[in-house]
Amino acid sequence: MNKQAVRAATIATFAVFAINGFVFASWAARIPAVTRILELTSGEMGLLLLTIAAGSVIALPMAGSVVGRIGTANTIRTGGFSAAFGGMIVAIALSQHSVPLTGVGLFFFGIGIGLWDVAQNIEGADVERHLGRTIMPQFHGGFSGGALIGALVGAGLSAMNVSMSAHLFAIVIGVSISMIFVPRYFLPETPASGSHQTHITTALKGRSAWTEKRTLLVGLVVLGAALTEGSANDWIAKATVDGLGATESGGAIMFAVFVAAMTLFRFFGGGFVDKFGRVPVLYGSLGSSLVGLVLFVMAPNVFLAGVGAVFWGAGSAMGFPMGMSAAADDPSRAAARVSVVSTVGYVAFLAGPPLLGFLGDHVTIRWALLAIAVAIVASILTAPAAKPLPASEFQDAQSH
Repeated sequence: MNKQAVRAATIATFAVFAINGFVFASWAARIPAVTRILELTSGEMGLLLLTIAAGSVIALPMAGSVVGRIGTANTIRTGGFSAAFGGMIVAIALSQHSVPLTGVGLFFFGIGIGLWDVAQNIEGADVERHLGRTIMPQFHGGFSGGALIGALVGAGLSAMNVSMSAHLFAIVIGVSISMIFVPRYFLPETPASGSHQTHITTALKGRSAWTEKRTLLVGLVVLGAALTEGSANDWIAKATVDGLGATESGGAIMFAVFVAAMTLFRFFGGGFVDKFGRVPVLYGSLGSSLVGLVLFVMAPNVFLAGVGAVFWGAGSAMGFPMGMSAAADDPSRAAARVSVVSTVGYVAFLAGPPLLGFLGDHVTIRWALLAIAVAIVASILTAPAAKPLPASEFQDAQSH
């Protein structure tokens, strides 16, 4: 594989991660507007948002099979077009103030995001192998950066009173165009390219990745990391306001501190993996999350809580991308295993925060966040499962 093709694939993969983050966050930033347009309560809006989770949970387990049949580029295109189709339905539904039609659109949006996510991680792992160095955290940093930009764009459009329908139609056009052109620069779909069709199709005829001990343990590592990140996304601002008496803008700043620390460490964390190894960095990363979480919850003032948010965010940076790399160690089984690990991670990412919200009704959301510590400890205990597999172990390591 010539260096120019790998460089182009690296840029294209970074782009699809960033676009994915931008699309999801720009939608999320306008949720208050959707709630207002549809005249829903917060609880009713929460139930409506579960349709996204339902679509993603359905798509994630089957994404590996889809990649095996049509390749990563076409799977990302399928996911992107599905997300765009869902966005178009939501735009029409909002213009008609239709809650059921909005739910249908969000369901397709969730399916698209799920397919897109698994395929981009498989491509990212393939690029990582060709480069011979750790780059997956930077791809996830692209997602975080895209999400930050998407949130700012969504907030800006809201401030300018741009209609939600117009916003969504713009996203539909942008995603559709990018899906046509960007995946063209992915690595060629050849048997030599680890995650691609010939190897995957053969592998999918064998045992299910859901029965493999190492894959499930890697999934548990990712579960803790995903729950840590997802819970902070949903609750750190509110916990800052309710638990520390900060203003809403202060809560938003605390969230920004967390995201900035996570994004920054994702861009620079790959060097630590190459220098010290995947498992030691996982120990350090998860340990940082645990320390930061406890400090945030126990802090007597906003300043110390902010220090905790920095450690929490930096620690949240590496678990998910390193879990994806670990799942894709064996090129012939990458699609199936990344699909399993992604499913476990996203179920935690999507389902965990609402459960914390329920717990928060009884003990306050700030103290409820301590429940995440249990998942972090479980991830620490299972971190050795993410140790890179030597090529000689690809065929039989998963059965032990």
